[in-house]
Amino acid sequence: MSRVPLKSAREIEIMRRAGALVADTFRVLAPFVKPGVTLKELDRLAEEHIRKAGAIPAYVGYGPKNNPFPGTICASVNEVICHGIPDARELKDGDIIGVDIGVLLDGYYGDACTTYTVGQVSAEVQGLVDTTRESLKDALDLVKPGARLGDIGHAIQSLAEGRGYGVVREYTGHGIGKRLHEEPTILHYGARYTGLKLQPGMVFTIEPMVNLGRPETRLLADGWTVVTADGSPSAQFEHTVVVTAKGHEILTV
Repeated sequence: MSRVPLKSAREIEIMRRAGALVADTFRVLAPFVKPGVTLKELDRLAEEHIRKAGAIPAYVGYGPKNNPFPGTICASVNEVICHGIPDARELKDGDIIGVDIGVLLDGYYGDACTTYTVGQVSAEVQGLVDTTRESLKDALDLVKPGARLGDIGHAIQSLAEGRGYGVVREYTGHGIGKRLHEEPTILHYGARYTGLKLQPGMVFTIEPMVNLGRPETRLLADGWTVVTADGSPSAQFEHTVVVTAKGHEILTV
């Protein structure tokens, strides 16, 4: 029997509202993602919006007691793959920044990530961002009862690696609900027709991290920030999705 918790219609409705708040927070931040704005300022704007909506930022204080995450958002610039700490760094023309937002609303979590381009980026970097976004769309299109997790991973891997990019292995998508991280683990690589079979009521994130260069990663001394081992730029997109009787619904749009 699957260990993956299946959500009721009531739970999905709450998670729909949590996801909508995440999406709305991205809309609030978008006009401020420009040269000269600091990561800390983006973090402040996100926190104010989330708390004003009656929710709690999911990431502040998350993790080990001796090193909890300090921000409302994960702000991952250029070679930072994920878990970037929002500090006093200023965005510059040509940067890309992955902003990951999580909220806790009425006891349930919503979670998503988008990669913004700052000013004018190179064609090479734009190609990376576009491919990562497309790989998430390809994976989401496959979510339906009876599909398997390997189908999701294969869709992402085949598109990204087919274009010469590296797909990160160490960091994954995850089930989500009353806890930020639940079963199942969602790999962004894999073989078709393998892995867990999807059922209505499953809710999870798909969040491919794709590198312009090699897929290997490195964890910095702060215990959070993950960067590409070769220093190449990395992009990430993420949605929370529920498997429905007829297919799926994206909860973070």
